[in-house]
Amino acid sequence: MTFQVKIAQGLKAVPAADWDACTLGPGYGDDDPFNPFVSHAFLSSLEDSGCVGAKTGWTPVHVLVEDDAEKLLGAVPCYLKSHSMGEYVFDHSWADAYTRAGGHYYPKLQVSVPFTPVTGPRLLVSNGARASEIRSYAIAGLRALRDQTGASSIHATFLQQDDLDAFAAQGFLRRDDRQFHWLNDGYRSFEDFLAALSSRKRKAIRRERRDALANDVSIEWITGRDITEAHWDAFFAFYMDTGSRKWGRPYLNRSFFSLIGERMAERVLLVMAKRGGRYIAGAINLIGDKRLYGRNWGCIEDHPFLHFEVCYYQAIDFAIARGLDRVEAGAQGEHKLARGYRPVITSSAHDIADPSLRRAVQAYLDQERLYVSEAAEELAEATPFKQREED
Repeated sequence: MTFQVKIAQGLKAVPAADWDACTLGPGYGDDDPFNPFVSHAFLSSLEDSGCVGAKTGWTPVHVLVEDDAEKLLGAVPCYLKSHSMGEYVFDHSWADAYTRAGGHYYPKLQVSVPFTPVTGPRLLVSNGARASEIRSYAIAGLRALRDQTGASSIHATFLQQDDLDAFAAQGFLRRDDRQFHWLNDGYRSFEDFLAALSSRKRKAIRRERRDALANDVSIEWITGRDITEAHWDAFFAFYMDTGSRKWGRPYLNRSFFSLIGERMAERVLLVMAKRGGRYIAGAINLIGDKRLYGRNWGCIEDHPFLHFEVCYYQAIDFAIARGLDRVEAGAQGEHKLARGYRPVITSSAHDIADPSLRRAVQAYLDQERLYVSEAAEELAEATPFKQREED
């Protein structure tokens, strides 16, 4: 069998069944067997809604690996980028330094799910027997695409271990960061989870949950066919309010939410807060086979601790009810630590064409990884879980 590499300028050129067969491929270890963000439904919704495209600085250039019968065996979600926004692995300082030295950092190639700081497969493969070989061809295709487009670099972010190993074997530089995830240690209820915490933290969380709902606020879980356009209208108002204040320009538009409602509603969980007969806050989560992924939140009324209730505690409740083993609540946020979320290392891989810039970036990353590792160890010691002595 021989392989050939092609470039798809959008997922309209790739049948959904063929793409999704690669997202469920072998070698994903203990990670989620189904990661909703690399599905054809999610990525095509970003493209079809116009959230992703040349006008946004995210031009799709997906790398495809086919056999000699043109059967899709591997795929890489890839974008030619003219900026560094919406990635959550920040390289603005690299771009500034290279520009001051007379270089052109943009365009660059970004292997990722746009606007989504969630670890998942990036070198998608459908053939277990030749998975390693397919990944190698995909990486070679990325480098050929870099040369063809004049891109300065390739950045593959939020990588699972098998993909990280494959990139490292081809000379990519490793970068580490951290997030905070809730891990389900076989809890049967939220109270069962609280029993694992120190008494002071248990009391604090119970108080936060009580205060969040004190003003006649109620919570609803809405998923699947129960999600209506009215729900999306309400949630989008929350999203725009928060996004406009935090980022200046939210990345997702109203059409995107309708599209994922049409294409993958069974994988969507809306946690909505209601008061006085109207929705006042909400969070969107995506549901994997083993994990719940918290993404965006917003509100039109401020209530103490409502953000923690809607985004963190309700996510834990849902994960326990569904038997999910983890809640990933997004990027950064050390405040999650006190609420039972634990520090987890996330990793990315970077290939810099210019030898001088590569050396400078490598020296920086060597120091940064050490700092991230030490900080994660310190944070792990500060979790709210009981220590050896009973409190």
